[in-house]
Amino acid sequence: MGIRSVLIIALFVSLGIFESTEGAKILSIFPYSGPSQYIFISPLLKALAERGHEVTSISTFPQKKPLKNFRDIAVMENSKIFDEMLIELADGESEEKSYFQEFVELSALGVTVATNVMENGEVKKLLKNEKFDLLIIEVLSTESLLGLGEYFQAPMIGVSTFGTIGFIDYLTANPSPSSFIPHMSLQYGSHMSLWQRTVNVLANVVDDLCLNYLMLPGHEKVYKKYFPNAKLSMDEARRNVSLVLLNDHFSLRAPRPYVPNMIEVGGLHIKQKPDPLEEDLQKFLDNSPEGVIYFSMGSNVKSKDLPPQTLQAILGTFAELKIKVLWKFELEELPNKPANVVIRKWFNQPSILAHPNVKLFISHGGYLSTTETIFHGKPILGIPVLGDQFMNVKNAVKAGFALRMDLKTLNKEEFKQKIEELWTNPRYSNAVKTLSKRFRDQPLTPMETAIFWVEYVLRHDGAPHIRNAGQDLSFWQYHNIDVYVILASCIVVVFTLIASLIRFGKKIICASSKSTKKSKKSKIKKN
Repeated sequence: MGIRSVLIIALFVSLGIFESTEGAKILSIFPYSGPSQYIFISPLLKALAERGHEVTSISTFPQKKPLKNFRDIAVMENSKIFDEMLIELADGESEEKSYFQEFVELSALGVTVATNVMENGEVKKLLKNEKFDLLIIEVLSTESLLGLGEYFQAPMIGVSTFGTIGFIDYLTANPSPSSFIPHMSLQYGSHMSLWQRTVNVLANVVDDLCLNYLMLPGHEKVYKKYFPNAKLSMDEARRNVSLVLLNDHFSLRAPRPYVPNMIEVGGLHIKQKPDPLEEDLQKFLDNSPEGVIYFSMGSNVKSKDLPPQTLQAILGTFAELKIKVLWKFELEELPNKPANVVIRKWFNQPSILAHPNVKLFISHGGYLSTTETIFHGKPILGIPVLGDQFMNVKNAVKAGFALRMDLKTLNKEEFKQKIEELWTNPRYSNAVKTLSKRFRDQPLTPMETAIFWVEYVLRHDGAPHIRNAGQDLSFWQYHNIDVYVILASCIVVVFTLIASLIRFGKKIICASSKSTKKSKKSKIKKN
């Protein structure tokens, strides 16, 4: 934390807003090998360790240097799970998959990842011999791991690195009206047409069905295997979460409702004062007043795995434009590399984007990168590849600070044209600077907010008072389906009674009419 953060916390302590919290034992579980998830949570875990808490981190990214109050348990069985899939995505040879196929694959992946965690030798020792005061768990097809809350008799904080969706909302009974909150798989805005709202409702129904019948059954087996003595069902364990930290902010997407224990900490990983750059990079950027392009496909898809024709189109474009480029490229050499292009296996991305001479970010559109580019006020050329990247880029285009390209059809002519448009037209940089101003205008930094709420949960023994009653209701109760069934039944009964009365009235009238006719006939006969 910087001096500003320390001063703010000191002020809040003096006002009684930040009470002191004794050092707690905290267990963090981020089991996936996608670097972006751990990049998001790692600064918070380190900050908690600096504040005197004992942090144990289960992940695939152990620290290179030992840290005080910080212990790593590396589940390296999970570290190579994504490799083949990511190479397929980069080379463009992967087949188009349906939403159902993606759900099945995510479920299988989550089950494997969770199983590897529970089977890890160090984790088994930890389960036998240790206790924890708080658990921080990534909630992305990790439902079976939420049984650890009851196992350790400790409150749990869930973390979502991509905002919220149905199965995240379920943890805290958070409302998500389909009338103005588009499903993550749909590239809709908040103001939807009648047709879009219809599609959105159906998408949410399909999502719930896939979750309940494709994803959760596999996790149910894992849950029963590793928590055979659990008193809570897995469904109850899912709702046994004290708080959820979301990598989101209303200025990044759109305003929406949140219950008190859903906390936005979008940009948690971004330092208010960027780390210094290497001397040669600092000099390179300082000596480039004409501007520099920064190009990175993120931590999952690697530029070195792009198809040869795509690489040639990119290199040809950079050679013709003659704009200086910093390109995250994972090999030491790149054949036919123009002199104006500098490649490295890794760049300190936030520090690069923070430099005033960086004018454009060519990005895959991951949410961490999108957050960073908004924070530092840089327009982007988005090339989405998987997951929420398509929606992120679509939102960026709609917000006016981005253009989009398709990786599979990328060609030199279109690539060059879109770079020139973003480079020369000030409306894109003006739009993102406006968003940056809004995003930065917060009473506390995302890190300060996250630390406050983590320690709030510790101070108040899980903070059950901020849970809403919806977390304790069944699906039928939460959506008032039982009430609607009763009301519908009452309406049916009322209409049935009315219909019966009408039929009864008709019978009486008919019987009276027949009686009258018979009486008239008998009188006629007598006469």
